[in-house]
Amino acid sequence: MSEPLPSRRESGNATPIEARAASDLRFIRETMERASQFTAVPGWGGIGMGAVALAAWSVSDLGGSPEWWLSSWLIAAPLAVAVGTVAMVRKARSLGVSLTGPAGRRFTQGLLPPLIAGALVTAGLGAAGQADVLPGVWLLLYGTGIVTGGATSVRVVPVMGVCFMILGALALFSPPQVARGLLVAGFGGLHVLFGWWILRRYGG
Repeated sequence: MSEPLPSRRESGNATPIEARAASDLRFIRETMERASQFTAVPGWGGIGMGAVALAAWSVSDLGGSPEWWLSSWLIAAPLAVAVGTVAMVRKARSLGVSLTGPAGRRFTQGLLPPLIAGALVTAGLGAAGQADVLPGVWLLLYGTGIVTGGATSVRVVPVMGVCFMILGALALFSPPQVARGLLVAGFGGLHVLFGWWILRRYGG
């Protein structure tokens, strides 16, 4: 008695319908993963923000007074935000990503609260004449915002946030001049370094 021939499934050959279904499921899964990630974090924006910070550093030492130093960085902050925002909008358009979509909203909701807290703490410490604490506060709160907002983005973004937090923790317990150096290393160095990495791996 002859043995039954193996079915196509048993022989390891999927039918055209099965192959197409698997391809469709893979496409749906990849689409959902992209939709859940905020991919519009801009590499050029990070480099531009780092350049603004380096410019602030070069200007902040010219006046020599704590007031001049603080004013230089406070002027640089909105400029850096503007650079990053414009770069983000341009990258989102090029990728066809909506900044107001679910992933974009989660990114913003994670980023903004620490930045708002940083602005309020800056006002309070500045009024109290305790500007020497600000480098650590800025680095720590900005890093926190990048970690919480970047949780919905590519992995390198929250890693950058952790690096900012580490520098912030060090700055809080360092002499003022060292803390200011760590501030430059963070907002200048880390922005440029990670901006270049994002640009290389994930585009503008």
